[in-house]
Amino acid sequence: MPGMRFAFHCRKKPNPTGKKVAIVGAGPAGLSAAGYLVCRGHEVHIYDKLPEPGGLMLFGIPEFRIPIYRVREGCAELENAFEVKFYPRTKVIEEEKPEEGDDFVTKTITLSELIEKYDAVLIATGTWESKLPKIPGMELEGVLPALGYLFRIKSAKLGHLDWSDVTPVDGKRAMVVGAGHTAVDAAMESLLLGAEEVYMSYRRTIREAPAGAYEINLLRQRGVKWLELTMPVRIIGEDRVRGVELVKAELSEPDESGRRKPVPIEGSNFEVEVDYVIFAVGQRPTPPGRIALDRWGNILVDKRHMTSVEGVFAAGDVVTGPSKVGQAVLDGLYAAKSMHAWLMGVEE
Repeated sequence: MPGMRFAFHCRKKPNPTGKKVAIVGAGPAGLSAAGYLVCRGHEVHIYDKLPEPGGLMLFGIPEFRIPIYRVREGCAELENAFEVKFYPRTKVIEEEKPEEGDDFVTKTITLSELIEKYDAVLIATGTWESKLPKIPGMELEGVLPALGYLFRIKSAKLGHLDWSDVTPVDGKRAMVVGAGHTAVDAAMESLLLGAEEVYMSYRRTIREAPAGAYEINLLRQRGVKWLELTMPVRIIGEDRVRGVELVKAELSEPDESGRRKPVPIEGSNFEVEVDYVIFAVGQRPTPPGRIALDRWGNILVDKRHMTSVEGVFAAGDVVTGPSKVGQAVLDGLYAAKSMHAWLMGVEE
């Protein structure tokens, strides 16, 4: 299987335009935009908070979905053949906003500094924050956001973290809440790490699972216990998790959108003993600030992918919300096309 190409619009670097572009985020949207822009002759610099480029493709998605070497080969081509400059371990922040330390960040730079330094900026920071429910017991040791859980596993596999920094689920019981691809990946990784028992709790049925019945059934064949039409209402424990209280649910009649909502069944509560609860119930966008957002926290853009700040564009999950890698790649390409037109002062 060949490496993943991001600069697939050309075979060699064209004559320079004299324009410099900064891309914030080295995930699929940022990398595909970089490939398009260098193929149009622009100088491209990519800033990312992680120790190497790839974003969630590399640090959040297990290798059985996207092989590590494919992403690394594509990034190496951008750097070596097309002279894209990468600034790893560098987080772009909002002015005068206190920042808590990330695992790998060693340097910060403000968005205003990038806007002043470059002819155009593309924000492609994705959705790095997990959504968590507001139920009792969420503060207990053993409650984990799925994305952070997968991130540390992949960081260890990539050699950026020691395995002692990864949650030790071997010989333990884990429950994954959710039924999307992130939930499936968290359940599979738990099995591979030697968990004694793995449960998946989902508030709808297997037919409504975002990951698809095929993937859920594969996990069931590997011993994962599927708890459909269930919702956690309390994490049980004192200092750390020792179980989950769930309530059974039934689906309502379809609403105006055509979807049936889960409705708790009164008096149907039950408990499951587990050592870890891994929540995979959605992710939030993580923009660097100073940009207009919609009510879900996504960056607002016009038809050109330009934000509320002239010359600052945005693409990928930070605009659309969580999506598949292919969709983020396409969104990055569309944004790059608009950026090129804007930089050159021509109509698309």
